[in-house]
Amino acid sequence: MLYTICIALILVASVLVILAVLVQNPKSGMAANFGASNQVMGVRETSNFLEKFTWAMAIAIVVLSLAATLTMDKGRVIESNTKISNDAKALQERVLESEIPAPMPQAEIPAAEQPAADQSAE
Repeated sequence: MLYTICIALILVASVLVILAVLVQNPKSGMAANFGASNQVMGVRETSNFLEKFTWAMAIAIVVLSLAATLTMDKGRVIESNTKISNDAKALQERVLESEIPAPMPQAEIPAAEQPAADQSAE
């Protein structure tokens, strides 16, 4: 139950980070040259709030990820790891079987004919 709540909060925080990043004004690049007039009327304070909000949401995502990892059901994790290792072993066996091709007959490469100038020099 706590795991599900953590995952839901991570999703909400992720969407909020995306929105906060999209709303922020660019600080450099070509768009910054045209956005000089936006620095009037308190946009600077808004950008400070958005930057702090972005950092807070990023830290929240990290903390919630760690909490979700700690609250995972251990039985499901073991079962999942067993299935994954069985699938990996089966895949490795198939790859090894398909990479060893049957021996192919070797074709003889005809020797290059020597030019007539070499034969006349003898």
